[in-house]
Amino acid sequence: MVRPKRFRRVWFQPNITYFKPAGIRMINLDETTLTVDEFEAVRLKDYENLEQEKAAKKMNISQPTFHRLILEARKKIADALTNGKAIRIEGGKFKMMQQRGLGKGHGRGRGQGMGWGGPASICKCPKCGHEQQKQRGVPCTEMKCPECNTLMVRGD
Repeated sequence: MVRPKRFRRVWFQPNITYFKPAGIRMINLDETTLTVDEFEAVRLKDYENLEQEKAAKKMNISQPTFHRLILEARKKIADALTNGKAIRIEGGKFKMMQQRGLGKGHGRGRGQGMGWGGPASICKCPKCGHEQQKQRGVPCTEMKCPECNTLMVRGD
């Protein structure tokens, strides 16, 4: 009998869950689906630069399972980039985790209280480095830097 699949811990839910190649109409576009747990594996390994063992522990899965997860995610991303497909981030068997120190009432929004929005954070200007508190419900990428009028990025 196959052991039931464990819920993978996910600490970050992306604000943007769909990426498409420029210049191709949606009707003519193939897409690949990256599960939220596959996205988290790529984020931990490639963006946060965690070693596989630490990333696996953070996701509450074994290191070999993490390795398979990251290989599958990278294969899907490579397929989308190589073949001009859109990438949709959704699904998977995961549990959203709340960052320590937030308490009740924080991170409630689109995710119905599952920590969907992530922790309180800062927005940072990629041009001049100005930082400011993120406004709840407003993605950093929609805010302009008060110093140089450049679009901000998430800074945590």
